[in-house]
Amino acid sequence: MLSASSYPIIPFSSVITDLKNGVEIRTYSESGYRYLRVSDLGAHGIENDNPRYVDIEEIPDKVRLTSDSFLISRSGSLGLVSVIKDEIRDAILSSHIFKVSLDTTKIRPEYLEALLRSQIGQSQFFQNNNGAVIPEISQTALKSIRVILPPSNIQNHIVSFMRSAYAQKKQKEQKAATLLDSIDDYVLAELGIEKPQQKENSIENRIFTTTSSDMFGRRFDPEMYYQVYSLHTKTYPMEKFQNCVLINPTTSFSGYEPDTSITFVPMEKVSAEYGEADLSLRKVVAEAKGYTRFRDNDLIWAKITPCMENGKSAVVNNLKEGIGCGSTEFHVFSALEGINIHYIHALLRLKSLREHAALHFTGSAGQQRVSNEFFKELIIPKPPIEKQTEIADYITNTRNRVRQLQQEADAVVEQAKERVERILLAEG
Repeated sequence: MLSASSYPIIPFSSVITDLKNGVEIRTYSESGYRYLRVSDLGAHGIENDNPRYVDIEEIPDKVRLTSDSFLISRSGSLGLVSVIKDEIRDAILSSHIFKVSLDTTKIRPEYLEALLRSQIGQSQFFQNNNGAVIPEISQTALKSIRVILPPSNIQNHIVSFMRSAYAQKKQKEQKAATLLDSIDDYVLAELGIEKPQQKENSIENRIFTTTSSDMFGRRFDPEMYYQVYSLHTKTYPMEKFQNCVLINPTTSFSGYEPDTSITFVPMEKVSAEYGEADLSLRKVVAEAKGYTRFRDNDLIWAKITPCMENGKSAVVNNLKEGIGCGSTEFHVFSALEGINIHYIHALLRLKSLREHAALHFTGSAGQQRVSNEFFKELIIPKPPIEKQTEIADYITNTRNRVRQLQQEADAVVEQAKERVERILLAEG
């Protein structure tokens, strides 16, 4: 592939002035220096969704970042690269990341980033993988990667349209995120549920009373009783949740042969973003013992932290043989007559409801779960089935639009990467 280029091809080592590994730190703190991991190397630069910090007196010189630092993943996930911006300079690198200092008189860091993210660069990372189990690239192998070095005006041209492509991608992703965030407001508005007003954080507002009978057999922390949550509406009748669905019904697989193939859904196969499950995995009936069981049109809902707070849940349909099994950390709900299970799903995915459910966690730290009792006390609006279906269909259409936007966002960048390859390989 590289031999087709009309531009000089040089070893990566020719433009490197310094190359160092990061350091391994396993203890995080609430504040301190930012600790950059492989998962922080995103398409738009350093990701800030789930930052980690370490509390140390001073950053070791070998992993101190400067404005010309260039980051490359060393192991775990190969081929992740990022140009360092000034605002992230005070940070410490994970041992799974290389810090590369470049000769910027020869190569523009943003151009190198575009090159290494293209198929030209990515293929070389995987050709140089020397990890037996976990993908890994050594310093020697990294230095041997071949780099196409066009003149500065071509580098600048590539940087310009890649920057435009990532801006378009980010714009579409933000639009998709806004659509997803709008679902909760839509559900509440359609049901006539008023969002509670945020109380001023004053001493008077933090003083409240409750009764001993309300606390009997329950937690004693004040937050549980101070935060009053309700889905009450005057628009539709209210009904106990347990009168709308069966909560964790018994699902028998009797009548199926032990070697019958059925659907298997572990927790990691449930999408928190879309509220959908990947149903591609299989087990046989004989292996289902000890797992949570469910049927077509059941709702599976993560009950353990942090999966519950993240919204991992899905209505499962088209199961193999109409049945399935999965994580023991799922609650299962089956709709009763007059109830659309997708409507129930819409309610249980409300962020406000999940935040309220977290106040009802039981169990030890790290293994806390929402128990059946939470649902036995839950009261929900029960609109006519036609309205339930209307709400469910709107959410499905919105999520489909979100998926389309995200596909369009990815396509913009992939097309830009292909353009980089055509330019560098003299194809146009």
